[in-house]
Amino acid sequence: MSKRIYLEDIAKDSGVRFGTSGVRGLVTDMTDRVCWAYTMAFLQEVVPGAKRVAVGHDLRPSSPAIIQACTAAAQVRGMEVIYAGALPTPALAYYALQEQIPAIMVTGSHIPFDRNGIKFYTEEGEISKNHETAITQAVVSDIGVYRSAMKLISVSTPLDVYRERYQRFFPENFLGGQRIGVYEHSSVARDFLTKLLQQFGAEVVSLGRTNSFVPIDTEAVSEEEQVLGREWANTHRLDALLSTDGDADRPLIGNETGRWLRGDVVGLLCAQYLDAHTVVTPVSSTTAIERCGAFAHVMRTKIGSPYVISVMQTALAAEKGGVVGFEANGGFLVGNTFERNSCMLGPLPTRDAVLPMLALLALAREQDVPLSALSASLPQRFTASDRIKEFPTERSQALIANLASSHQAIVTVLGEAWGNVVNQDKTDGLRLTFASGQIIHLRPSGNAPELRCYAETDSEEQAKELVGMTLERVRITGEI
Repeated sequence: MSKRIYLEDIAKDSGVRFGTSGVRGLVTDMTDRVCWAYTMAFLQEVVPGAKRVAVGHDLRPSSPAIIQACTAAAQVRGMEVIYAGALPTPALAYYALQEQIPAIMVTGSHIPFDRNGIKFYTEEGEISKNHETAITQAVVSDIGVYRSAMKLISVSTPLDVYRERYQRFFPENFLGGQRIGVYEHSSVARDFLTKLLQQFGAEVVSLGRTNSFVPIDTEAVSEEEQVLGREWANTHRLDALLSTDGDADRPLIGNETGRWLRGDVVGLLCAQYLDAHTVVTPVSSTTAIERCGAFAHVMRTKIGSPYVISVMQTALAAEKGGVVGFEANGGFLVGNTFERNSCMLGPLPTRDAVLPMLALLALAREQDVPLSALSASLPQRFTASDRIKEFPTERSQALIANLASSHQAIVTVLGEAWGNVVNQDKTDGLRLTFASGQIIHLRPSGNAPELRCYAETDSEEQAKELVGMTLERVRITGEI
């Protein structure tokens, strides 16, 4: 009798498991056997009839080895493997969508380089939470060989198809006369983005390129990166500053002063550019989305693209028009086809960084204003976020449960400065709205042992101070 691998045992023994988007774990735990087993379970349980699969990866040093394990699983099933090489996650997902085939992307997104991950896609887009459950509960035959011996040679077609998506939708040379800085670091999109901007007429300034992996988190931009943004904008006289996280599904956009825009503000402006009617976004995104009055429907979800996609599908099934989604990290999802200036943009129901970049640049050019004026035109609600690293998930959950249980716990941990709590939202973690108008939201990260804190107020400085103060008080009193 052949040996079997139980995915529940794999998750328990290795610690490699599904987070907010894809399987994640320490590189040392993501062995060939673990990655092979997860891939085999996906192919067996979610896309059993597929004959072809597209695979790609980011620039993490551990990613090529993981690809070999994923490829070995596909070969066992007799599948044709289309190796796309290093490319943005949305580029691979879009190609798979056009070809109606599944895809596998090896990336840890924005998390530190000692971790990595695998994202799975069906022919219709990202897998659902139900698919994750099916994979986790799967049993696969253990053949004892977990790495492909085949040399993989990449093809350029997936990236070409992705580029054509934007060239068909945005006006030719619409960035003529613009001077745009690209913070390259270790983003897998750095060369693609530079070439695309140049094709639209921009002068591109290359900034911060490195061969070592940099874990850029677009929801928690470091003070060092904020200083760099201002220095680069001033030194190089930039009209805009662009970057992404590691796998380029989350944008980082700076205006002409080098100030990085919040991802939810980027999403709001991109939705306005598309003239979207229905916006799906997590509870952590700014309330300016409702306050601006631009959208017929605003639907709130838990944090994580699978939740956003699920509610987008519900909206599409209800025949709501112009459906888009975005997260506080800026990753933008398109639910159906949009038309603008007689040009069509098809669906891409996975996070994308390039569309919001081009949309904001196009919107500013159409209005003949700098990027800073776009955000200034919105209701002035300001958000900030940060996290405590190496904060075990169990500890986060215990802290949140205690805060939710009594007013006294809130006073003990967060203080009395903001008055009484007028609303508790437990959609994802705990989001507290105070009588003063301040909002504090605490939740455990779905990707790493971190406690994340979000705040929203009428003042930018106060939002930052509120996050800092909250996390400091948690550090002091968080032994609860």
